[in-house]
Amino acid sequence: MNQGRKQPNRESAAEGRLLAQPGTATEAGPTGLHQLGLDRSRDALLYVPTGYQPETPAPLALMLHGAGGVAQHGLALLQSFADTTGMIVLAPPSRRQTWDVIYGSYGPDIAFIDQALSHTFSRYAVDPGRLAVGGFSDGASYALSVGITNGDLFTHVLAFSPGFMVPADQRGTPRIFVSHGTNDQVLPIDRCSHRIVPQLQQAGYDVLYREFVGPHTVPSDIASEAAAWFTAA
Repeated sequence: MNQGRKQPNRESAAEGRLLAQPGTATEAGPTGLHQLGLDRSRDALLYVPTGYQPETPAPLALMLHGAGGVAQHGLALLQSFADTTGMIVLAPPSRRQTWDVIYGSYGPDIAFIDQALSHTFSRYAVDPGRLAVGGFSDGASYALSVGITNGDLFTHVLAFSPGFMVPADQRGTPRIFVSHGTNDQVLPIDRCSHRIVPQLQQAGYDVLYREFVGPHTVPSDIASEAAAWFTAA
């Protein structure tokens, strides 16, 4: 049975849990960039590299935008590295201005992400050993939270300038990449990554931390390193 077809439910979404699992694709999906057709106003985007071959499971990165963003912002974090690394990039937008747990609880965003993952897993061969969740700013905070809660699904977390993490649970041991600018005025490094990274390390996670001189952004060399680190795992 194709595990990718498990359907999200309200109980699991409220607990921050994703039910979708990579399995045997039952349909053929196109390469290149396209919408998933799951929502008329705020749909998810999927980029499948031109060299994708159904017989070779590909790494997949679920990438999340910052506050006030759209799917394209999440996609842009890693799309330029997709063809060279063979990585599929899935970018869902939040249901509201930012991600649900930042409003106080998990729910609609987890349900939509689960739907987007299930849709993708049913159409593409995804390597279960290279499955990442990542994001920038609020998206990075959410990626840490969701990645730790679903560490039995995600093998890697890519957190670019995170502000905090509020996992509902701790499952599995995903490897974690964190970057932050020393001149970040939006999410100051001292009260964000300088606290988050030691907490992750103390909890037993394998963390690769990259600090750079700069503001609230993702430098291209940082994004490139994160993409290479994840896809080569």
